[in-house]
Amino acid sequence: MKVLVSDNLGEIGIQMFQEAEGIEVDVNTGLPPEELKGIIGNYHALVIRSATKVTEDLLEAATQLKVVGRAGIGLDNVDIPAATKRGVVVMNTPEGNVVTTAEHAIAMMLSMTRNIPRGTSSLKEGRWDKKKLQGREIFNKTLGVIGFGKIGSIVADRARGLRMQVIVHDPYITPDQIEKAGFESVSAEELYRKSDYITVHVPKLKDTTGLLNKDAFAQMKDGVMIANCARGGIVDESDLYDAIKSGKVARAALDVFETEPPGKIPLIELEEVTCTPHLGASTREAQTNVAVAVADQIIQYLNTGTVINAVNVPSVTGELLTKLGPFLTLADRMGCLQAQLLKGPLEEVAIEYSGDFKGLDLAPISTAILKGILAPTVKDAVNTVNAPVFAKERGIKVTETSSASPEDYLNLITVRATTTEMTNIVSGSIFGKNDPRVVKINNFRLEMIPEGHSALIHNLDKPGAIGSIGSALGEHGINISQMQVGQDEDGEHNIIFLRTDTSIPDNVVEELRNLPMIKTVTPLEL
Repeated sequence: MKVLVSDNLGEIGIQMFQEAEGIEVDVNTGLPPEELKGIIGNYHALVIRSATKVTEDLLEAATQLKVVGRAGIGLDNVDIPAATKRGVVVMNTPEGNVVTTAEHAIAMMLSMTRNIPRGTSSLKEGRWDKKKLQGREIFNKTLGVIGFGKIGSIVADRARGLRMQVIVHDPYITPDQIEKAGFESVSAEELYRKSDYITVHVPKLKDTTGLLNKDAFAQMKDGVMIANCARGGIVDESDLYDAIKSGKVARAALDVFETEPPGKIPLIELEEVTCTPHLGASTREAQTNVAVAVADQIIQYLNTGTVINAVNVPSVTGELLTKLGPFLTLADRMGCLQAQLLKGPLEEVAIEYSGDFKGLDLAPISTAILKGILAPTVKDAVNTVNAPVFAKERGIKVTETSSASPEDYLNLITVRATTTEMTNIVSGSIFGKNDPRVVKINNFRLEMIPEGHSALIHNLDKPGAIGSIGSALGEHGINISQMQVGQDEDGEHNIIFLRTDTSIPDNVVEELRNLPMIKTVTPLEL
């Protein structure tokens, strides 16, 4: 089996490949995309960090590729759906650099507070700017932590050790879990209003892009300090520039940028901005950890079929994976669907299996459901190894029941998810041998292929309602490829599921919601 290392990897990882039986490794870093595409067909495994872009185009040329391993956590540079369609396992190493990244956030916060970069540069230029560079103490200041995952929770703990007052906002974790860890759970608005410092530790998602923007800054204290060591774009760079120039934000510390490298941009030329070139995971310890982890994972997969820390398949042996395949796809999509329909922090997931599952071990299917539910909120950090751990850490109760009674289907998986605000039920089955279908959403029966661009619409059961939806989409050139209509229990409303050839833009979704007979519109991406 041949392994290509296309980005810089710790020497210990390369040594592990060289010493592994049946493995041949080539190290060829910094290749232009066309050159990489020209040779990728010779390899069974690809090891990357953040530089290599694993696109659909590259995957088409990778005719023998079985696995992509990321030495690190972020997978923004990998087309995971395209890899999954081609049967390529995508792995990352989510535990290797969480402490390192959290420590960098603390270092950045201290550095900007005490003007360390400006003091260093002024001394090297022969100046003694002591009076100009007065800082402040962080003791007893309020730190607002946005995102209480692996890294955010470590930052909160370290800040508590520095005797800061720590408040936390995370809409996907119940207040009880945050309070059990010894911190105060607050709304975003309260965090903005109270914090002397704000640090973000959330994945970059549609809902978190531009999270700290003009409106958010307007709610903050005058003189607040902002740190972002998560992902570029979570803090709107243009709005941050304006907030610093106005004096609303006193200083900012940035390790990540909307475009990397950012080049010369007005924001980083401000003397109030401390910045580093995405160094959050750059320590010897972290690079050793991720190199060892990714090498071990790929060697085990190539030699035995064992899957560890994969984001698109469960962690099981190769033989079991083949048997479970269709159910795992269904489970992941059902979880993803639930995540997009739910509102509020998740409290309970009840999974029910009924019918004939041919004596299969159902635990990986349950894990795939949890991964699908959690992935939209924690993104690259969750996989089919750690999904149950994430659920437990967040205080989510998970139950499983099974029955041999087939009901209306040969086999049926039902997922009942309960949040602080609602309960939602999704059921799915396998049609034929390999075709996953969502067959029920609450009381609405349908036959939904769980992939692509979709929407779930509640509307008044009156003439013209459905026609108004079609007309609105047609005016924007959006073609409906599938539509199913069912009547709600009250007899006054319809539930409409539709699939479209392209995604429905936000402005069109809003236009649909404003139609006279439309109650709700929920766009879905599966």
